[in-house]
Amino acid sequence: MILYEYPFNERIRTYLRLEHLFRRLGELVPADSALLHHYALVTIFEIMDVAARADLKADVLRDLDKHKNVFNSYRGNPAIAETVLDQVVGKLESNFNTLNTVPGKAGQALTENEWLMSIRSRASIPGGTCEFDLPAYYAWQNRRAPERRADLERWSSTLSPLAESIYLLLKLLRDADVPYKVIATNGQFQQTLPQGRSFQLLRLRIDPKLGLIPEISGNRLMVSVRLMRHEADDRLHHSTDDTPFELTLCA
Repeated sequence: MILYEYPFNERIRTYLRLEHLFRRLGELVPADSALLHHYALVTIFEIMDVAARADLKADVLRDLDKHKNVFNSYRGNPAIAETVLDQVVGKLESNFNTLNTVPGKAGQALTENEWLMSIRSRASIPGGTCEFDLPAYYAWQNRRAPERRADLERWSSTLSPLAESIYLLLKLLRDADVPYKVIATNGQFQQTLPQGRSFQLLRLRIDPKLGLIPEISGNRLMVSVRLMRHEADDRLHHSTDDTPFELTLCA
């Protein structure tokens, strides 16, 4: 099954973008290729750009604290395993404390590295990191793979507290609700959202053998899914088939 996710607000949208970049970074850093290490460094710069929003760190800390308070309210409930509850609350507290001790925005320490910032300023220019533009960077790319990897791990470690917090918050959000089966009649599905719940994320799973791509839209009142098919003319065409898929609304 292919999983698609749709955020209902800007905060979750930012979390998903950061998660996407952190996962990419996690695959690129262990590689040996100088080209892949170049894209690992570019990914670090992208994370810094996304995380540059002034209130991002405050949002993450607020969400961690809110989740901790919610879980603590379950104490004494006979249906709740206290040991598991302690583990979750402990993880939330640990992430909160670690992130809270990081000064400034994510990656701020890297902005004090003039060499890195010179690469960052050229990386946004098409072909701007050629050897004649940045000979010192070209020399770095020709170092042994373990040396480059050690540098990348050192630079990316400054982003680890944010990454761990984002992973935890999105896991808790995704695990909060259960999936259910629905049918897109004539390739379209609409559902009115119940009042009193603030949904933050839609998760949609569909069989890849169907060859369909969901176009998702939504707000606090309604969600809509339109199933499209990528045809030979390289355009998306609306499917008119009755199609099952799996839906999860996470509040």
